[in-house]
Amino acid sequence: MTKYLSFYPETGDQQRIAWVGTLVTGTAKAWDLHRYDALGEVHTWVNYSAAIRAEYLDTREAANVQLQLSQLKYKGDIRSYFTEFWALNNYTCATGEGLQEKVDLAMTSEILRMRFSYYLGEFADDEGFLDATYQAGLQFERIKALEKAREGHQGRIEEKKKETLREKDRAPKKKETRENNHPDRSNNQTPRKSNWFGKKDTWSTVDEAMKGIPNAEKEEYRQSREDCWRCGHVGYNTYECLAFNTRKGTPLPTAPSKASAVGQGKRKRSEEPEQPPAMKQQKVAAVETMDTDLMPWEDSGSDF
Repeated sequence: MTKYLSFYPETGDQQRIAWVGTLVTGTAKAWDLHRYDALGEVHTWVNYSAAIRAEYLDTREAANVQLQLSQLKYKGDIRSYFTEFWALNNYTCATGEGLQEKVDLAMTSEILRMRFSYYLGEFADDEGFLDATYQAGLQFERIKALEKAREGHQGRIEEKKKETLREKDRAPKKKETRENNHPDRSNNQTPRKSNWFGKKDTWSTVDEAMKGIPNAEKEEYRQSREDCWRCGHVGYNTYECLAFNTRKGTPLPTAPSKASAVGQGKRKRSEEPEQPPAMKQQKVAAVETMDTDLMPWEDSGSDF
């Protein structure tokens, strides 16, 4: 209030007293009204300001401020700490070792180590000590801010990687159609040597297996999700089909028996007469010639 009224020195005593009376509350308000009723117009600003100070001056204010100063701690903002420190120290007027001890106890270990690493030896006065502590605090906060920024940058990179992976997981996977995976859908005319399990196929091509089947059933089985296009059943593919009827009962041509054909070929070869070697044929011919030359009596009519 004193600072405010100093800007308006032309303000009269009664105006000052009335203005202060509008600001006080509680017991101070009752005290102001009682004094005004007792003195009335005799009130002067000098007497009023002296009386209110005498009535409400805290005799332990200095001791309380001293306690507050000793309990004041650095909380991450060196500017805020020193602003409050100077406001309290205006009442306590601490200097020298007492002041330095209070500041050292309020700082963190990182700030103290940073100050000692830059300022060696003893400080000549309190101003140098406070300035060194203030600069160390600023430097410490800059380092903390840089570390936090780097952590945030790294965190954003990791989050971006995770988001990329999540987007890949959410993206619809290209489904391989049954037509691409089915062993009968690659090339209808290409003979296969064996099926999935290494067995010889019954049919050489799909077209060979599909002969004699109505076109409507052919198209239906091709479009369906069944394994065999020939009969429309599951459990085997078209190349292996030995069915006699389709799923709808249509008779199917008999599958060629490749194993029996092989056996017939073997039997056919075994039934053919064995041809004697060429040398043996020559010897037999020579013997037959000799027999003819040495036995003329067969034609002479001899009694022998």
